[in-house]
Amino acid sequence: MARQFKHNIDTEISITYIITSRKLTLVAALGVTIGIAIFIFMNCMTAGFTRKSNTMIFNNTPHIRVYKDDQISQPLIKTVSSKKLDMISNPKVVPESDRIVDPDKIVALLKAQPDVQIVTPQIAVSVFYNSGLSQINGNASGVDIIEADRMFNIKPTMVEGRMEDLAILPNGILLGVGIAAKMNVKTGDNISITSSRNVNRVMKVAGLFKTNNSITDKTKSYISIHSAQQLMREGASYVTDIDVDVTDFTKAADYSARFSALTGYKAEDWKAANNTLVSAANMRSVLVTAISMSILLVAGFGIYNILNMTISQKINDIAILKAMGFQGSDVIRIFVLQGALIGLMGIIAGLVMAGLLVFFTSKIYVGGDIGYFPIVFDGSIFVRGSLFGLVITLLAGYLPARKAANVDPVSIFRK
Repeated sequence: MARQFKHNIDTEISITYIITSRKLTLVAALGVTIGIAIFIFMNCMTAGFTRKSNTMIFNNTPHIRVYKDDQISQPLIKTVSSKKLDMISNPKVVPESDRIVDPDKIVALLKAQPDVQIVTPQIAVSVFYNSGLSQINGNASGVDIIEADRMFNIKPTMVEGRMEDLAILPNGILLGVGIAAKMNVKTGDNISITSSRNVNRVMKVAGLFKTNNSITDKTKSYISIHSAQQLMREGASYVTDIDVDVTDFTKAADYSARFSALTGYKAEDWKAANNTLVSAANMRSVLVTAISMSILLVAGFGIYNILNMTISQKINDIAILKAMGFQGSDVIRIFVLQGALIGLMGIIAGLVMAGLLVFFTSKIYVGGDIGYFPIVFDGSIFVRGSLFGLVITLLAGYLPARKAANVDPVSIFRK
């Protein structure tokens, strides 16, 4: 009972110090508010950039791509002695076919693996889209359009026609809007394309898609696997790539090593295929975290300085409290609670400010390939920001509180 009474007194003293130093309390709470708001806002912005970047990558890149890698010519003479060098005469890429042997067997083998969601074959074809006397350079992907849609989410990007018609029309093609604009064609029109193996075919435009990636929209098209095999002068078993999506795309590198050993072909994960973009995202994340944490630390120093000033001003009160029987732990509790209350006020206001910043920023249209500003409302970031803010404010309150707990009332009274 006495202990509960003492705790109540400690709380009342803390609240009294906050009320009697309203200006200092407001300044400290405002520092925490700004620190929390900026921390959450910048981390939500980083999460938005990462999500937008991943979406753009996965619209064209599978989690793992299985294909036949180029082989470099081997040494003509191999030496046994470590003091001698192998003899290599003009090493070059060996001119072998990029065909995957027995693709149906490999597809079935990959589908049987745990954590594999989608497996679909693909044929990459370099083509020219013919428009009168001019030719537009691009690439066509020979796919099973239903499986490709599951992997690359093609259907939401359609702006004209039906994606499913590609599976019905034997000579159908889905064009990027950039290609269609250059060739002045629409759904239902016929166009001529020429492959890198000089095969010319007339294709019927089954639909137009828009990915908001200008490079993709100006170069990419989808055709059936059968059409791609004809353009490459190959048979029905010809496949150049097998695309795989797994349950957790962040672990794609681990799966790729296993799939490479399993199939005997090169398995490249999406991070390796987009190394520059991934490195840029990592650098951005480190930079934003460092800046936002620095702002929170500055807010913590604000509370530390204000509590130091409060202790200096209330040194006589502290001496009286200790003379009345308050222990050092009670004094620590008083000032840690004061710091925690200031921190909580700042955190609540910071959460509101951060929510408003994220909401209004998400409504800003920046145009181009981006569309609306890529920022996300992520609840886990709000929770993490609140916890970081609370820890920092508790530390900022504890350090000066230790100083107050060591006050000697006798020496104070002598002064």
